[in-house]
Amino acid sequence: MIRTLATATLLTLALGTSAYAMDPMKCDDDSMMKMQTEMDAMADPMMKDQKEMAMKDMDMAKTAMGAGKTDECVMHMDNAMKEMMKKS
Repeated sequence: MIRTLATATLLTLALGTSAYAMDPMKCDDDSMMKMQTEMDAMADPMMKDQKEMAMKDMDMAKTAMGAGKTDECVMHMDNAMKEMMKKS
């Protein structure tokens, strides 16, 4: 019984990762548009600061993408995502 519970718990933790963790972030137009859509959906006035910071990071990501700096672009997109996920 305990072994079954422990196994079930471990499987739940192993398989219960977020969608973002399973799908590595890419520096491409599709990913940029998806994140922009998510930012535009942030209508809560309590999240105004997070949205502004995320938008700044996305602007830096777009600049990096245009310059062919993929690693820098991904870093800024990741920062934008983290900022959007913060609790106010």
